[in-house]
Amino acid sequence: MADLKIGIILGSTRQGRLSPQVGEWVKGIADKRGDAQYEIVDIADYKLPFLGETDGTEPGIKAWSEKLASLDGFVFIVQEYNHSITGALKNAIDFAREEWNNKAAGIVSYGSTGGARAAEHLRGILGELLVADVRVHPTLSLFTDFENFTTFKPADLHLDNMNAMLDQLIAWSGALKTLR
Repeated sequence: MADLKIGIILGSTRQGRLSPQVGEWVKGIADKRGDAQYEIVDIADYKLPFLGETDGTEPGIKAWSEKLASLDGFVFIVQEYNHSITGALKNAIDFAREEWNNKAAGIVSYGSTGGARAAEHLRGILGELLVADVRVHPTLSLFTDFENFTTFKPADLHLDNMNAMLDQLIAWSGALKTLR
């Protein structure tokens, strides 16, 4: 399975966002496993315009599509804004279709209630795109896992959930790769 390529998608583009800290934490845990190639995929790097307000020629659109197509699975770093995912993440997801199909995804969420509502919204979106989301879902609290709501300091208990989620993600990503 070490030939699997898993993208850790940072789901926010806002200034002062916390997703890069969480993404680096996930990548650090994942890289120690040696079961796949993991990389951070920051949607901010693609500078995607709003869907429907473009002629489709911006270079970020093609690069985003190519990046997604090259991956076998995903870990979404999802922060909860107004009980859902960010507009930037929804926009980025909507810029592709077939690139998502028959792949697996894990979700790591954070917010005042661990980002659980955002994760549930994301699950519905992923289902429409033929992405199999795995059951284990690490939830991080802004109150207990972020010092002063800004510095990520996760509780040790999250390590077991992270590894369980990655176990499921690798199994499903490998199985679904046979369909593509």
